[in-house]
Amino acid sequence: MTNVRTYNSPLREKKTRETREAILVALFELMDSAGGAPDEIGTEAIARKAGVQRRTLFRHFATKDELLAAFWPWLNARIGVSASPETLREIVEGPRLAFRRFDAHESAIRAALHSRTGREMRMGTVARRRACFARALGTAIASLPADGTAKVEALAHLLLSASAWEVLKDYGGLTGAQAGETASWALEVILSAVASGQSPAGTTSQPKETGDGD
Repeated sequence: MTNVRTYNSPLREKKTRETREAILVALFELMDSAGGAPDEIGTEAIARKAGVQRRTLFRHFATKDELLAAFWPWLNARIGVSASPETLREIVEGPRLAFRRFDAHESAIRAALHSRTGREMRMGTVARRRACFARALGTAIASLPADGTAKVEALAHLLLSASAWEVLKDYGGLTGAQAGETASWALEVILSAVASGQSPAGTTSQPKETGDGD
């Protein structure tokens, strides 16, 4: 009996992974084709698309929220976008690489921005993402005072985000590729200013005092 269990275990694990993947792909395809928010797509439709019974879906994901919590990290991995950059280069080049990919999955990305579970997922990653940005920016902004580093980190966090992609497209009239070039260029300008010793954005300078007619 032990030998049978040992032999079958990898097969069961493989089947479990394949079924889980099929469910996630089904949700993605439903969202991408219909343009619907994932919060509004029923589990029956997802199971039918995945080719499994609804009870099978719930064996892999106990609730709809659990499915959606697993979906967002899976989507980032599928698109090939890292939400937690590890190097300065990943931050600067990130928009160029990511934004054109966002265009190819526009419905899913917009759903991630505006659905309840998408927002909850992003808020759940904020602390880790901030820590990654702080480490990656590291020496590049080490010369700045604390308030300056906070400003640059916040701007980098914004510019390498789906929110920046959406705003640059909707309000700037840019394509994803153009939006990516714009955001990466802005990051380059900010970091170049820091490297040259200029004050970070938002720092006010006081006008020099002059004499009363001297």
